[in-house]
Amino acid sequence: LAKIGDLKVISRTSVMDYRGKRNLRQIGNDLRVSHVLEGSVRRVGTHLHLNAQLIDTRTDTHIWAEEYDRDLNDLFAIQAEIAKKVAQHLHAKLSASEKASVEEKPTQDLAAYDFYVRAVSLIYNAQVSLGPVDVPATLSEAVELLNKAVSRDPNFFLAYCQLALAHDLIHTGTDSTPARLALAKSAIDSAFRLKPDSGEAHLALASHLYLGYTDYDRARAELALAQQSLPNNPQAYDLAGSLDRSQRRWVDATYNMERACELDPRNLPYLIDLASAYHWLRDYDQFTKIMDRIVALHPDRRPGRIFRASIEVYRRADTAPWRAEIERILTNEPGSEQDPFVAGQSYTLALYDRDWDAAGRAAALLSQKDSLAWSFPHFGRDFWMGVVARLQGDETSARAAFMRARAQQEEEIRVHPDSTGLRYSTMAAATGSTALLSELGLIDAGLGRKEEALNEGRRAMELAPSVKDEFTEPYVKMCFAIICIWTGERELALGQLEAFTKTPGEHTYGNLRLSPMWDPLRGDPRFEKIVASLAPK
Repeated sequence: LAKIGDLKVISRTSVMDYRGKRNLRQIGNDLRVSHVLEGSVRRVGTHLHLNAQLIDTRTDTHIWAEEYDRDLNDLFAIQAEIAKKVAQHLHAKLSASEKASVEEKPTQDLAAYDFYVRAVSLIYNAQVSLGPVDVPATLSEAVELLNKAVSRDPNFFLAYCQLALAHDLIHTGTDSTPARLALAKSAIDSAFRLKPDSGEAHLALASHLYLGYTDYDRARAELALAQQSLPNNPQAYDLAGSLDRSQRRWVDATYNMERACELDPRNLPYLIDLASAYHWLRDYDQFTKIMDRIVALHPDRRPGRIFRASIEVYRRADTAPWRAEIERILTNEPGSEQDPFVAGQSYTLALYDRDWDAAGRAAALLSQKDSLAWSFPHFGRDFWMGVVARLQGDETSARAAFMRARAQQEEEIRVHPDSTGLRYSTMAAATGSTALLSELGLIDAGLGRKEEALNEGRRAMELAPSVKDEFTEPYVKMCFAIICIWTGERELALGQLEAFTKTPGEHTYGNLRLSPMWDPLRGDPRFEKIVASLAPK
């Protein structure tokens, strides 16, 4: 149905939660649709009994209904027949190419199709960054299933497209090697060999160019070709928004991300992308609305609840809602005190409170590589223990912790020598060498190695524009500002802050008001003016 341009079709991701629910008016309101297609399938051996009905959600009127008794091998033919019937009864125009696309079977092998469906679900789960998902293992399992699918059916076009995406996500996350990119490109080549004019193939290539190479111009060209035949594809709109965000086209970015969320309103990765964009724009009203949707969808997920509660920290430097949510989790959810994410949030709150003992206890529970919150560097427990010791004036403990952190940072640089950028603000292992270099400079600043720290910070600043993503440059500028503070270069630090607080980014009023990192600048008129520029209006 989504292949029919005349219809607005909500993605499967967003409708599966409504399985078994019968309040169609409510479903229509939730998804902002006028009609719902519902049905049931019963399988006995190789026989299928399927019924389908099209209902107007505004009046609960049945527009069309039909039952099918067919062989299992007719499954895709039934799907095509239902799609054409729905289009007919909704008076949607169906072009010849759309009709051919609707009637085309994705594969002749139902076992291969089962592998494919399971893999698509795993890839979705891996992109949801608010839950306890083992992302590398999940993506590896998806690759294994998709390889089985194309092994059973070497002409399974859609499986190759998803296989490319899985490899690209692995490259972005934990295996930033040319070999991994080559696996993605091989899958894309297979897709183009089978269907050279397909929108899905162009979309897979666009995503590959964006994720693997930050080649925005070529990615846009491929995406434009994809959208000609994929008018209702939310992934295409989300990718368009990501490209816009990377090139600082913020109006276009939020438009395209909003459109993706309209077509797939319960898709968590799309909502997270949109929330992140509004956070960077410091549009806290819209940020709040999207975070409310995320929490409503997944109230059990701690990161969503904590990020929602922390909005007033960013906006007004008000820690009360954030503190209350952290305390609620620690009180009501056994084992949460061992959760590295919760520990990171507790650590940040303790820093803001200048409660060094609480910060030290939380730091001991951090994992090896943590982003404690938006606006903080991506370090593990040793660095943050060093920060606490430094703030307490315990130079011996601080030096020992920073030395351990430095050894770990050198190993990170050794493991990721060819990676350059910081693709996602929530990523862990694939921090690029540019960002890693700026972090090394910050560690050296903590060790009192002034010249090394400044040189590393400056070198990262020089490299950052070549990375061509939206995250790395503001990130290394923030690190360099802290390097300058720790090495006594106040004027340099203030210059950095003045520059990067004038642009969209993760830096917030609350962070500048509350973080002890900026304490050496407090009282300086230039610093106070910078803080005031981000204050709520």
